[in-house]
Amino acid sequence: MFDVGASELLMIVIVAVVVIGPKDMPMALRTAGRWIGKMRKMSNHFRSGIDAMVREAELEEMERKWREQNEAIMKASPQLPSLNPTAEDMQAPGASPASEVAEPATEDASVNDASVNGASVKQAEEPRQAEMHLPPPPP
Repeated sequence: MFDVGASELLMIVIVAVVVIGPKDMPMALRTAGRWIGKMRKMSNHFRSGIDAMVREAELEEMERKWREQNEAIMKASPQLPSLNPTAEDMQAPGASPASEVAEPATEDASVNDASVNGASVKQAEEPRQAEMHLPPPPP
């Protein structure tokens, strides 16, 4: 930034000793050091404020891109079937919706029993997986 060579620095020191004097030089250097420290603190504070604004702007831009991509994905992907089929889903393909309402399927008594073993739970899950067109669970 400031290109000060050795000869320029020597000239500044000589002029400072002549103008200020050797007795007041330590106090002048302390004062100059304090001013330089204050300027550095202010510049660091300003720089951190600018960096925070840039980070917030980048974050808002990333959130906007994420929302756009999420909307595009949601539009492109088909809707997943409902886990709880409605009465319309359970009707026969040829039946009209107003003429017949299918009754919900009843579960096996062994599933409702308090002492359910692993086999009966698997038997109860298999029809639901077949309705959703999922592969059977691994053994």
